[in-house]
Amino acid sequence: MRQWLYCLAVLGLFSVPQVGFAQSAKTAGYSRDDVVNFLIEQADLGQSRAVCMGTKSECAAKTKPKGFDMLLTFDLDSARLSEAAQKNLDIISQALIDGRLKAAKFRVEGHTDARGGDKYNMTLSTERADAVVSYLEKKQVPADRLQAIGFGKSVPRTSNPFDPENRRVELKLSTE
Repeated sequence: MRQWLYCLAVLGLFSVPQVGFAQSAKTAGYSRDDVVNFLIEQADLGQSRAVCMGTKSECAAKTKPKGFDMLLTFDLDSARLSEAAQKNLDIISQALIDGRLKAAKFRVEGHTDARGGDKYNMTLSTERADAVVSYLEKKQVPADRLQAIGFGKSVPRTSNPFDPENRRVELKLSTE
């Protein structure tokens, strides 16, 4: 059985067309080193067991670390990366080829919202993940370190199945 450590959420906040409104391009607020350091820190989390001797609040489960918002955007019903998404992936690709992460493998997971049928959403989510993998490969990230997979609408990020936030791509560090 594969074991995956959730290290980095790549949120694809996809464009929802609205007549008369232009989309503003969002750019990354992080650097290659920010991403590398985050992944290195997360890779050290591994599963462990411990006995806590203290109060209930002292022993309460710690929250999962927050991932980076990578701002990978697509047009609605499209797997084509926007210019802003490409710029953000340029930073991500630099991090993934950094020598400190040379042994790391990543899973690129595509997701959709509940609009559209199951088959269509599975195809679209896979195409989005493939688009990210293809772009990263063009930026010299070795293909054997990347695995694209589509989940369609099966793993929503929010409780509203139609929320645009559910249309995303996530990058996860593999610890298998």
